Amino acid sequence: MFEISERRACSIVQADRKMVRYRSRRPPETELRERLRSLVAERRRFGYRRLFVLLRRAGEPSGKNRIYRLYREEGLTVRKRRSRRRAIGTRAPILGSGRRRIGRSVISAGGEAGCRAASAVQMGFMIFSSGPDELK
Repeated sequence: MFEISERRACSIVQADRKMVRYRSRRPPETELRERLRSLVAERRRFGYRRLFVLLRRAGEPSGKNRIYRLYREEGLTVRKRRSRRRAIGTRAPILGSGRRRIGRSVISAGGEAGCRAASAVQMGFMIFSSGPDELK
């Protein structure tokens, strides 16, 4: 391949050299990972919270954040359920015109001299499901 220095390569991709050289000091926790995998194999619908409770009952001192991190790193997410299939067939026809019409009606609240103009006339919406003949 190309012979290029680490400093130059990091400047080209604009990455910090400390990020490239970083090595995690965290222990691998293989025993806990194995216990998590075995629990998931027998209880597939359990998420990390319920697995945390089972591990805690078994005497595991780890916290829920550690269990969640290992759960994600191992790719043990609960699979989504597929939706139910809906019935496919003929539907009953809709009676009438099949579409809804919106008309306006003006309702007079009273013609007294003391009434305000805003409260004297009220706008109401009536929804008709029949044809346009009843709008007249």
